[in-house]
Amino acid sequence: MDMESQNSGYFFSGQETASVNVTKTFMANVFIWMTVAMAVTAITAYLFASSADLIGNLVNLQTGKMTGLGWVVTFAPFGFVLLMSMGFQRLSPAIMTLLFLAFAVLMGMSLSFILLIYTAASVYKTFLVTAGMFGVMAFLGYTTKTDLTKFGSIMMMGLFGMIIAMLVNMFMHSSTMEYIISVAGVLIFTGLTAYDVQKLKRIGAGTGMAAGDANVRKLSILGALTLYLDFINLFLFLLRFLGDRK
Repeated sequence: MDMESQNSGYFFSGQETASVNVTKTFMANVFIWMTVAMAVTAITAYLFASSADLIGNLVNLQTGKMTGLGWVVTFAPFGFVLLMSMGFQRLSPAIMTLLFLAFAVLMGMSLSFILLIYTAASVYKTFLVTAGMFGVMAFLGYTTKTDLTKFGSIMMMGLFGMIIAMLVNMFMHSSTMEYIISVAGVLIFTGLTAYDVQKLKRIGAGTGMAAGDANVRKLSILGALTLYLDFINLFLFLLRFLGDRK
């Protein structure tokens, strides 16, 4: 092998190594932020569920009906998701981080109702099952060589169909429909986990990304938000099967 070919080989090998390292760093940041958000949500949910004064701000403990603040807390996370997604170009990394943490707190407040409805043991059990399924699918999404783009498109179509079915069932109150929706929810968010991890891996491998770049830090937050939502939704749908009501 001549010197030029040898140097060229070293060059491309170095590029490939750098790309792998950048991807690993990006994905590590995504999972770190997701874990932080999950911890914030869990602590907030526990504090509210264990305090009559705090949970009383969200729901009337006598009638079981939500207060005005309770409804705000329930729907506010949707606004935060839209704000972070649509404001990506305008928001700074610091603001994105604050919004993400505020979102995690609001989700914790909203999910505190779960600890009032289901036994703590079944909630912990469901969380462990969810973590196991999420971990397996995240590993598959990261390591598979198969392009999951078409698979992800099918999952997204299924998600929109499921949302429509949920809205319809709000008026029908069909237990059979609810069961089908729950099964579909588990399958859809299990599949989306693998798809989203692969998508984020490709984003992390993007040309010219550096750990200190503002856009990369914001993409890490959005990636963490995506996986957080996959995990929470998978957990909620599994809870319908595994949760024991008090």
